[in-house]
Amino acid sequence: MEDQTILDQFDTIEERVGQLLEICRSLQADNSALKSRIENLEKDLEVKIEAEQKYQAERERVRSKIDGLLVKLEDLVVNPR
Repeated sequence: MEDQTILDQFDTIEERVGQLLEICRSLQADNSALKSRIENLEKDLEVKIEAEQKYQAERERVRSKIDGLLVKLEDLVVNPR
């Protein structure tokens, strides 16, 4: 009887270890998927940062050209030819 109880306990332990291994595998797969998603989001963020930087540079160029034109117009108004 005692031998059967020990065998039953080993069966229970074996079953629980199997369940833990399945949980571990599932968590590893989830972790891998999340890491991949993070990498993709970081790449998307880099692209958006570059686009924002280009937009800011273009905006600064346009602002500079407008300022130059305003100076020329002001000069024309102040010093007509």
